[in-house]
Amino acid sequence: MSTPQEARFHSEPTPDGEQFLLPGVPPLSLRQRLALLIAAPLGPRVPQKPLNIGLFDEDARNQLSLF
Repeated sequence: MSTPQEARFHSEPTPDGEQFLLPGVPPLSLRQRLALLIAAPLGPRVPQKPLNIGLFDEDARNQLSLF
């Protein structure tokens, strides 16, 4: 038999595990979740290469002095 407190809280399964829902707060629909993903800023597909020229050339700083 469930207690009155357990009866008030609903839950939904998510990839992170079981999530409890607060009373009066509806769960996010699939449409709302997709809208959040669409509104998110784009990220790079490939990591950016370092700028190793001139002032920012860390490889040249690590070389030993020849003179």
